[in-house]
Amino acid sequence: MQKSEVTRVSPMETRRRMNSGKAILVCGYESDEKFQSVHLQGAESLHHFLNRLLDIQKEQEIIFYCN
Repeated sequence: MQKSEVTRVSPMETRRRMNSGKAILVCGYESDEKFQSVHLQGAESLHHFLNRLLDIQKEQEIIFYCN
């Protein structure tokens, strides 16, 4: 198993990676209600992300955030 590196990504870089299809943005709150009130445009809920986890390519970049 490879060790993954965790790095901080600026908002501008996050948007660039999302727009290019390189990254998925995931709002890290477990509550769907919290997600609805604080999610960023283009982000998906943690619940949705976990439901499709098996369909996501291993190489796909994933950016998690909580605000």
